[in-house]
Amino acid sequence: MLDFHSHLLPGIDDGSRNIEMSVGMLNMWKEQGVSIVCATPHFYADSMSPSRFLDRRERSYFSLIEALKNSTYPRIYKGAEVHYFRGMSSSEDIGRLCLQSTKLLLVEMPFHEWSDYMIREISELRSMGFIPVAAHIERYMSGQPGKKIDALLDTGIMIQCNAEFFLSLRTRRKALSMLADRKIDFLGSDAHNLSSRMPNLGDAYKIIRKKLGDDSLLHIRKNEKMLTDAWQLTRSTEEAL
Repeated sequence: MLDFHSHLLPGIDDGSRNIEMSVGMLNMWKEQGVSIVCATPHFYADSMSPSRFLDRRERSYFSLIEALKNSTYPRIYKGAEVHYFRGMSSSEDIGRLCLQSTKLLLVEMPFHEWSDYMIREISELRSMGFIPVAAHIERYMSGQPGKKIDALLDTGIMIQCNAEFFLSLRTRRKALSMLADRKIDFLGSDAHNLSSRMPNLGDAYKIIRKKLGDDSLLHIRKNEKMLTDAWQLTRSTEEAL
């Protein structure tokens, strides 16, 4: 399993507070059978420059990797959960915020009604070769007119849903329906800590397999393979150099 969305890295946002918590989270993922975790800390353009954010992310990442030496844990890939900001399609740094070795950009859309300009910016990112991925799409559905959701999907954006979408009895039917219709491209826990927002992707997979069968995950696995192939190619190129 691959967890596409997490706040694993210590001390960088409202996720893990310290290395000990991050190690505890990794232990939970390991027990659930998760082999890859995408570390996607929040990026807010109005409070921090991309360069400063990336510097903090690197320091947080390497402090955690140092603590994990001589231990076996899920592999960690670096990315960001980029809160939508006006002008993001013209930002020279937007590529640096993509998920490691890919053009995938995890975007947190605003929780107020989206403007036509916002939709056009996402479309522009797509035309530039980036692949925006809407973070936790289920969290916007009740607050957006259906036409806005449709307009966003028409840009070619990919969709990430949280495990909680499948775990909540209130939303489970909708989540399973979207997955069966291949309207979900990636799954993530959006884990922040060890208690209130813990790693729970394994529990979501159990429900999916019970209700829809393992074949329902083929679309997710195809997208995950796209990521692992890109990462493997990058690693092989670096080793060759």
